[in-house]
Amino acid sequence: MAKNKLRKFAEMETYPHVVQPELDELKEGFGLKGKWKNEFFKNDNPLVLELGCGKGEYSVGLAKKYPNKNFLGIDIKGSRMWTGATQAKEESLANVGFLRMRIEFIELAFSKGEVDEIWITFPDPQLKKRRAQKRLTHPLFLNRYNYLLQKEGVIHLKTDSQFLHGYTLGIIHGEGHILEDAEHDLYNAKLQREHMEIRTHYEQIYLDKGMPITYCRFKLNY
Repeated sequence: MAKNKLRKFAEMETYPHVVQPELDELKEGFGLKGKWKNEFFKNDNPLVLELGCGKGEYSVGLAKKYPNKNFLGIDIKGSRMWTGATQAKEESLANVGFLRMRIEFIELAFSKGEVDEIWITFPDPQLKKRRAQKRLTHPLFLNRYNYLLQKEGVIHLKTDSQFLHGYTLGIIHGEGHILEDAEHDLYNAKLQREHMEIRTHYEQIYLDKGMPITYCRFKLNY
């Protein structure tokens, strides 16, 4: 197992579409900050982040569906990220990349208003109250996203956790953000969303068990 992880890490070091900065590099002035579109993707298309991308299959799926957008999957677990990064390489997808870093430092990697859209897919719901600040839709994180997002930027949350779905709706309402769409059972809803055919590995496991998948889309209003 350890040798397999080391092999994956070594392979990713050779992938031009994978960026793995050290924390010191981020703090001292990250070279791609403010330059993701022009220097990394080499175009001016909208920039979409997937936070907690895991194996990266959702970023890859979105990139294939929306070729006129740039997608960047972000996670700290490189051995998982290798799956999507390798698929993107093998399929020569030029509009998807991966950034290996902790999400709590995300403001160090992007300039103000540089991001057009954010996807949060199946994050750890952090059920214990003492870990509430670790939830990716906690106000601490929403304030970070507010810095990155352009004024009309949209956030999507897709999760199997009814708890996190309800918690997020409460935060949206309590802080006066703009809820654009919400569904507590996405795949049994009458309204079919255009992104429904893209599913992560773990999402399919939940669906096979009969667990409902929730979804919401909102804009920040700080």
